[in-house]
Amino acid sequence: MAEPELSAEALRERLRRELGAEHVEVEDTTAARCAASFRVLVVAAAFRGKGLLQRHRLVNQALAAELGRIHALEQRTLTPEQWAEQGGQ
Repeated sequence: MAEPELSAEALRERLRRELGAEHVEVEDTTAARCAASFRVLVVAAAFRGKGLLQRHRLVNQALAAELGRIHALEQRTLTPEQWAEQGGQ
C-alpha cells in the first residue's frame, strides 16, 4: 500500500480532521533544509487546559502516520481564545 502524500495540504487536512481545529496553517520549509520539514500553526479547542508539551503531543499523534517521513516539525499551538487575543481571524 502506498504511503499517503506528504504535502502541506495533506497535513493541514489531517490536523483539521483529527484535532477538530478551527484554524490550521502549514508551511513547507523543506527548501531551506535537507529533508521534509514543515512549520504548523494549529488553533483548536482541544488545547484548552493543556500545557505546551501536551499540545505538541496531540499534534504528533494526529500526524503519527507522517512523522516518520518528516525531518523537522515546528509547532505553534493555540486555543481559540489565545488566537483571538493575538489578532487571529
